[in-house]
Amino acid sequence: MLGKLFKFILVLIAVFIITFGCILIYEHFTMEESNISKEDLENGNKVNKEVSKEPLFSLEDYPKVDASLATQPLTDAFIKDFTGEENINEEDLDYTNTHPGYIRLIDGDVDLIVVTEPSEEELKYAKEKNVELEITPVVREGFVFYVNAGNPVKDLKLEQIQDIYSGKITNWSEVGGNDEEIRPFQRPANSGSQTGMLSLVMKDKDLIEPLKEDLIDTMEAIINLVSDYDNGLNSIGYSYYYYATTMFETIDNTVKDRINLLSINGVKPNNKTIKSEEYPLETAYYIVIRKDEPENSKTRKLMEAMLSDRGQAVAEEAGYVGVK
Repeated sequence: MLGKLFKFILVLIAVFIITFGCILIYEHFTMEESNISKEDLENGNKVNKEVSKEPLFSLEDYPKVDASLATQPLTDAFIKDFTGEENINEEDLDYTNTHPGYIRLIDGDVDLIVVTEPSEEELKYAKEKNVELEITPVVREGFVFYVNAGNPVKDLKLEQIQDIYSGKITNWSEVGGNDEEIRPFQRPANSGSQTGMLSLVMKDKDLIEPLKEDLIDTMEAIINLVSDYDNGLNSIGYSYYYYATTMFETIDNTVKDRINLLSINGVKPNNKTIKSEEYPLETAYYIVIRKDEPENSKTRKLMEAMLSDRGQAVAEEAGYVGVK
């Protein structure tokens, strides 16, 4: 009797081991197939659900889109994924930039734009044209400051940046750096960077009037100036995290060795601190449409697609920080 019981227990143990082993094997292979790493699970990183890759639009019925310089790789990724077309012609990507994009949307020349927040002048123009804007975050972003790699300053308080750009602090020695006069570069009014500087950083504080040679037209030019060893050692500039890292490296992959992104209030900007909102100068890129856009229009369908699990997966694959 005991022998039979012992054999029965052994059979149960064997069945349990086989079953448990099968479960482990299944989980291992399904994890590999879905590209979910152990590190992703442990760190609580977002795991994108499987999404359909069926085309949502044809190129012919895709809404007319404009974008800022820093969001053009994002809108490129969306149009390729949502149409299933890999080879997109330049005429299908009729981009301008932030300010002209707002003007074109308000004037009805484009259906949707992906940009930074509107400036006071752009909001005023919309009001003059009796156009109400609908503004929805599509990806998270961080507003960043950078200095030349030879500058010993690695971190600034937000108040110190405000004081630099209001003219109260004029020498790097006042913030722990060398005895050098600070050269604070600025961007033109209505550029996405300048709008961010005013709304996110300066707020109710007055911004100094820049010298003519310190007002820089493009984000690319301002990074090049700050990164220049001979002329940029005492300078400071600002941009958006995606452009200053991921996007600019496609223009010049040595720039990361020539500039340092500053920590703000002790927090370094990166995808993790931006997503967690730990980084203090958090902002977003926005989908902007006209509020009178019909409920079932292709434009609203495109906006919904950008905000869907599929759209957010596309955004993260392109190097942006999703809002979900």
